[in-house]
Amino acid sequence: MNTTGDLRTVTLKGLGMHYTLLGEGPPLVLLHGFTGTGADWDHVFDLDALGRQYRLVIPDLRGHGWSDNPSEDFTTRQCAVDVLSLLDSLELERFRAIGMSLGGNTLLHVATRAPGRVERMVLVSSTPYYPAQARRIMTTFTEASRSEAEWADMRSKHMHGDAQIRALWRHGRGFADSFDDMSFTPPLLGTVRAPTLLVQGDQDPLYPLELSVELCRAIPASRLWVVPGGGHCPIFGEHREAFVRTALAFLEEPPSAL
Repeated sequence: MNTTGDLRTVTLKGLGMHYTLLGEGPPLVLLHGFTGTGADWDHVFDLDALGRQYRLVIPDLRGHGWSDNPSEDFTTRQCAVDVLSLLDSLELERFRAIGMSLGGNTLLHVATRAPGRVERMVLVSSTPYYPAQARRIMTTFTEASRSEAEWADMRSKHMHGDAQIRALWRHGRGFADSFDDMSFTPPLLGTVRAPTLLVQGDQDPLYPLELSVELCRAIPASRLWVVPGGGHCPIFGEHREAFVRTALAFLEEPPSAL
């Protein structure tokens, strides 16, 4: 991560969780996607500039990057428990948050588990449940299907060796047969108190646009931004500037805006 942040590791019920603290101001939690790390946000935001506006909390989620996973199991629900435990250790009660894919799904668990703690949140490429098309893709998360370039990229991000990388792909395959971890119903989503911006590419191969419409209809104070031509996590490259502008403007809106 190309910042001057404070790199730390905290032990949370046996989990060694790595995270970066950067900046001053109200807390803003940034949660990466599956097989990513907290350093991915450096490709979205100018983190040093953002740190002049917020106190950034940027973890490597369980089993990713420098964080370990002693349970050798993985659920999005457990990631939410980990994040809340990290924030408890930092004595941060209320916070804003942005999550992409796995990170956004984690925030759905956080915002339904502890509705009063999330002030505002941005969910990028999130889903209430895994659709059939995502499950088909998840079954392809095998070591044998990965190129040398993909192995090299994973080794550059995940610091506990090839066993950690194989475990991540195993967990990804496991999502294909998981039906209770991501299973958000409209009544449950209706308990979310945080104003929520949903960001969705209309060409997402994992989660069709209809699922973001379902989220938008169920989460009380929510709005949906559809990115034309955008795939999964349309916040990098050509979409970066528009996302940064839109997301930060949303986070700064007064409470009465929605």
